[in-house]
Amino acid sequence: MHHWRLDDERQTLVLATKGARLPQVIYWGAPLPADEDLETLQAAYQLDVTGGMLDENPDLSICPEASRTFPGQPGLICRDTDGTPLLPKFCFEKAGTDGGLTLSFRDDENRLTLTAIYAINPQTHIITAKHILEADRSIHLHWLSAPVFPAPQNASEMIDFAGRWCGEFQLNRTAWSAGMRYRENRTGRTGHEHFPGLIVPCEGTTNTDGEAYGFHYGWSGGHKMIAEELPDGRRQIQFGHAARMETEAATRFETATLYATFSGHGLNGCATAFQRHTRDQIVTWPKGQIARPVHYNCWEAVYFDHKLDVLKDIATKAANLGAERFVLDDGWFGKRDDDTTSLSDWQVDPRKYPDGLGPLIDHVHAEGMTFGIWFEPEMINPDSDIHRANPHWALGSEDQTLGRQQKALNMALPEVRDFLYDRMSAILRDHDVDYIKWDHNRVLPAPDAAQTRGSYALIDRLRRDFPQVEIESCASGGGRIDMGILKRTQRVWLSDSNDALERLKIQHNAALFLPLSVTGSHVGPRKCHTSGRSIDISMRAWVAAQRHMGFEMDPRELDDREERVLREVTSWWKANRDWMQRADILRLDSADPAVIAEQQLAEDHSRFVVFAGKADTSAQIAPRPLRLTRLDPTARYRIQLMNGPTAPALSRGDQRIKTEPMEFSGAYLMNYGVTLPWNFPETMWVLEGTKL
Repeated sequence: MHHWRLDDERQTLVLATKGARLPQVIYWGAPLPADEDLETLQAAYQLDVTGGMLDENPDLSICPEASRTFPGQPGLICRDTDGTPLLPKFCFEKAGTDGGLTLSFRDDENRLTLTAIYAINPQTHIITAKHILEADRSIHLHWLSAPVFPAPQNASEMIDFAGRWCGEFQLNRTAWSAGMRYRENRTGRTGHEHFPGLIVPCEGTTNTDGEAYGFHYGWSGGHKMIAEELPDGRRQIQFGHAARMETEAATRFETATLYATFSGHGLNGCATAFQRHTRDQIVTWPKGQIARPVHYNCWEAVYFDHKLDVLKDIATKAANLGAERFVLDDGWFGKRDDDTTSLSDWQVDPRKYPDGLGPLIDHVHAEGMTFGIWFEPEMINPDSDIHRANPHWALGSEDQTLGRQQKALNMALPEVRDFLYDRMSAILRDHDVDYIKWDHNRVLPAPDAAQTRGSYALIDRLRRDFPQVEIESCASGGGRIDMGILKRTQRVWLSDSNDALERLKIQHNAALFLPLSVTGSHVGPRKCHTSGRSIDISMRAWVAAQRHMGFEMDPRELDDREERVLREVTSWWKANRDWMQRADILRLDSADPAVIAEQQLAEDHSRFVVFAGKADTSAQIAPRPLRLTRLDPTARYRIQLMNGPTAPALSRGDQRIKTEPMEFSGAYLMNYGVTLPWNFPETMWVLEGTKL
């Protein structure tokens, strides 16, 4: 028998083998004492046997094996070179504990090796796990799970994520029952529809209290998730690439990294672990974690209608409002007057820019802003010079259904990657560009792991040669957000919706995984282009100020009041961004379901800000108290309502919080809460707190 454990101050993970078999996770939860007897734990983990069962319970191992009569979903499905199904039976070979835990297992009969690699980060409290499968000849892989984790049996539901364009990060709450919840994304990108995350809360868990287990699969192609309850009551969680994504036989296969964490502090414990790990361990910052600049993106101002004098005027106005980076969106290349043409013709359009991009870039720099530019490298329009010259570069059949009038390029082909590198590097080499908005506006005609690896290779090459250029991952908004792409990028475009009400909801749920520093959020037009809803500038500005702030409206449409409000909120964000980009985003449990609230708590716990957005009409007349979280109960805090003077006329009470700061104990703020003034739907209160 062998035993191993991984520990940090929040959790302990214990694995144990039975004989020479693959190990099982026999404990995962709150920290155990250092002297805990692991052999005793293994004995306690053993289940009783009764009628209607096998004489021994099959192992729920880190890669469940059908060859050992496991009754549930196996962790590996593969075939030999000639197509013969293989039924591996792995035996322990060796273990290494240098900087983590590496376990190797061998199946001599089938000539296969399985390696499991684990590590735990004591700062972020994230456990990483991956599998590597190797053979001495080429085999066909249908399914390989990352190392399997058990799910708690004192949980009644699981939370996973669905969505759509302009409606990303929608929570699904599904009851556990005998059988399997199977979710598979076969779109070839991370997907709006199936974000690769799962949270399993134990009974009674809320945002702020209770136990929960969180998972995220860091892969930007199609993925599969299995959450299964066996007939004996045990539960397993599997994540891996979508089935049959490896179209070629090979001698080596590797899963992406599975990120997992245990929380004893509600859903927020999972959220802060993922937020910190993404910010501090996954993203690489070209210039260090400097203050995130306020963006201006011209897309919803001009779309494809690029006129140099108009763009210069817009840039001047955006800078005057507080923008620090100007991003030139789609429409600058080829003959790109709409979305039917020119993708892959990555050369500046001389009709729109007769002197090239230089005059616009020079103007942007003169206004004190840096310059960014839009690409959609992995895509091609049939109406493009490159498609006419190289139709075989397109992925999929000739008669495929188009998406946004385009096909995908076959990123597995080295000549495609070389072509894209040459065109993109020419733009980056010849112009002072510090930022790329990298888009991906259609799903693939078929899932293909080689496509994702090819995209990674192109991004990696560009980053090696242009290390100071930041990249934003956009895929019709939030269609490619995961830790795999974030290893290569510094920002994600959470949604193509700039509707502040929709953004409020999307940001609230995405905070279960994403920190402020990578999450783009823009102040959109007065009338939202994707929803048709008109929302006041104050709500639009404060929702954008919850994350990495930017603007995307035509600034020429703003009246004097709107300009004043936007400048004020932008100035506030700049004054606070240094601490906010390292703050924990904590979802609050609002007693009023119409209120969506979060608390951003500074890394040193010295200050916080609460954003309380009212998404709908309340059922009751008076606002219910909003309880805060993770404060020092014995300390005193000064709280101040930043936008109290904006209370509507119907808010007639003489509440002191509207006009002056107040002081409370942390215990009061967490146990009773703050009673905010009455307000209309589609408005937000912003409350600052300082520890005295």
